[in-house]
Amino acid sequence: MTGQDLKAVKALNETSESLSFSKREKHLVGLAVTLTLGCTVCSNRRFKDALEDGITKQELIELTDFVALTNAGVVSRTALSSWDEETEQKCTDGTCSVS
Repeated sequence: MTGQDLKAVKALNETSESLSFSKREKHLVGLAVTLTLGCTVCSNRRFKDALEDGITKQELIELTDFVALTNAGVVSRTALSSWDEETEQKCTDGTCSVS
């Protein structure tokens, strides 16, 4: 079985093809997502594809820095909010804990 056998992958591909984003925008957004998820295989492929389609190495470095800073900001804000006693809430659906 391959990813192309899955209906979800087919639906993702169809949606991606119909978006009004430019090829460049799709490269940059896709790379930001794979970097955030930490997938080195996908990120490596996306880096190569972006370079082949004319995105410069400097632009990819700047994107990487931007993604790293954005994720650091999210982590910092989440941690600060988590320590704030005024926002203390209970997680009742099990999504906030590893069991």
